[in-house]
Amino acid sequence: MTQAPPEASAQSPRSPKGWQRPPFWRLDSLIATWFGAGLLPKAPGTWGSLAALPFAAAIVWLGGPWALLAAAVLLFLVGIWASAKYAGSRADPGEVVVDEVVAQWLVIFPVALDLKLYLLAFVTFRVADILKPWPANWADRRIKGGLGIMLDDILAAPYAMVVCYLAWIWLGRNSCFPWTY
Repeated sequence: MTQAPPEASAQSPRSPKGWQRPPFWRLDSLIATWFGAGLLPKAPGTWGSLAALPFAAAIVWLGGPWALLAAAVLLFLVGIWASAKYAGSRADPGEVVVDEVVAQWLVIFPVALDLKLYLLAFVTFRVADILKPWPANWADRRIKGGLGIMLDDILAAPYAMVVCYLAWIWLGRNSCFPWTY
């Protein structure tokens, strides 16, 4: 008797009865879990945010902060599709972390040319994502489907963005707009 592979039989505690995790190699699975970061044990949102950082650095290095913003917008749109397809009827599965990736990129955008502030961007976004201040908490409760999965983190990101931008100014950077530095 053969046993189903773990990714085919794994169930989240918040899964509807009979829900089965889609195969990892499917495009929606790869994007929704950000290449498996959301499948790592304990704190998938933290793993997803952490996995976003090297991609952000590469995008900024190749195209600058505006390329990072464009990538975040594009990934937001793709993320709505991927998270909805992956999650099915589940509300907001923990292993779906593409929302953390997009929001982390948004938090990095104002300070994208200062790698020292990436750690601050990471920490402040994790705090904002966990606390879910208004309107993120409203979106988390009210908006369903792929848009709901993506939107609550996007709405938490501006809180962390403000902290990072104020740190940029406090550190005495020469420009009021980091991307012109």
